[in-house]
Amino acid sequence: MMYKDSVKLKVKSQKIVNITGMVEDVLRKSKIKDGLCSLFSVGATCSVIINEDDPMLLEDLRKAMEKIAPEKGIYQHAENAHSHIRSAIMGSSQTIPIKDGKMQLGTWQEIMVANFDTKDREREVIVTIISD
Repeated sequence: MMYKDSVKLKVKSQKIVNITGMVEDVLRKSKIKDGLCSLFSVGATCSVIINEDDPMLLEDLRKAMEKIAPEKGIYQHAENAHSHIRSAIMGSSQTIPIKDGKMQLGTWQEIMVANFDTKDREREVIVTIISD
């Protein structure tokens, strides 16, 4: 069995938003108890990440991304190359096992959308839930 839905939200430029509760709502609607939850962020400057939703850690992540792909760097794609590079590094998808109707996330793991673009954007994460 397969269930498809999506999560849509507005995300400010260079911000990370927790969507764990929204994905849990989709899982509940699916009524699937065991299987996999696949998440895919639509857009070349956006990522889906799983990590701790701690403000200090997220600031550390922002600083790390600035070192790896600086906003003021010299790029061939002048407009927002750093946004594309950050998204490529962080990735556009995640897969989470489901057992007994619950995502098998660790104690501190949360699902988040990162908008690396230079503008506020409406973001969509496609949620596909597949049963065993």
